[in-house]
Amino acid sequence: MTNAAAIAARYIALWNEPAQERRRALLTELWNENGTYQDPLMQGHGHDQIDGLIAGVQSRFPGFCFSLVGEPDGYGNQVRFSWQLGQEGTDGPIKGTDFATLENGRLKSVVGFLDQVPVAS
Repeated sequence: MTNAAAIAARYIALWNEPAQERRRALLTELWNENGTYQDPLMQGHGHDQIDGLIAGVQSRFPGFCFSLVGEPDGYGNQVRFSWQLGQEGTDGPIKGTDFATLENGRLKSVVGFLDQVPVAS
């Protein structure tokens, strides 16, 4: 049985980890070596590219962190969860929903959708 809440919590922790060595260890534990990530703004294949995407988001949004919104759910090898990105303890200005496919208990692919993005000024 898929533990959607545990997988989503580990995923969010990965995106919030600022230390590159620790982030890479979390990434290796959570993702298959050939895992993929894709959303409307970026995509990556494999640990190196996904780690680069995470580092890029952290660099672009200093002081922001990801948090889960609502309860993750899933069945079989599929997990769905919503998140927000913003200053800790606030209603984040950026929100999205990710759909993950697992293989052998690890992430094989994540497809992200941006539900709320501020209008650029």
